[in-house]
Amino acid sequence: MFTGIIQAVGQVAALEPRGGDVRLRIAAPGWPLDDVAEGDSIAVAGVCLTALDIGADGFAADVSTETLNLTTLGRLAPGDGVNLEKALRLSDRLGGHLVSGHVDGVGRVVAVAADARSQRWTFEAPAALARYIAVKGSICIDGVSLTVNAVDGARLDVNLIPHTQAVTTFGARRAGDVVNLEVDLLARYIERLQQAPAGDAA
Repeated sequence: MFTGIIQAVGQVAALEPRGGDVRLRIAAPGWPLDDVAEGDSIAVAGVCLTALDIGADGFAADVSTETLNLTTLGRLAPGDGVNLEKALRLSDRLGGHLVSGHVDGVGRVVAVAADARSQRWTFEAPAALARYIAVKGSICIDGVSLTVNAVDGARLDVNLIPHTQAVTTFGARRAGDVVNLEVDLLARYIERLQQAPAGDAA
């Protein structure tokens, strides 16, 4: 589990083909990894990956064909920036919202507009995800926990304060870019409970 509070921006160092899928190498100099063990989880652009080959300047992770096809990781190139977050510990502050790192779909940046010192961002989600997105609810975009300010069909607006712009990859994003989306876990569980027949404990 994660919180959607980004701890560092790493850089794609390499994508190595490995028998049909990819080993992704992330450079993150200055981001302490001494508390991360081989096999621990790290969210990369909002995608939960297993950390391997951990060194002083970064780590590697194997990315399956499924993940490459269903997230933006398959479109990464060396030099691209990625938001990073270590897995949540029970003693940590929950500053964002509960994030699983299991991406629900790929969205698109529609527009970016100034809003005082903040920015108003409009995204378009896949139509199938629209029912999970609610005004003042939470959404995770490229690993960042954000509050939904407006919803219009499959489009949603969020505000990014200057700090978020400065410490995440949003500073380099433009209209037309694709992003990973994870909807609020609570919305999915509520839907499942509503679908279950009365008295069904399964």
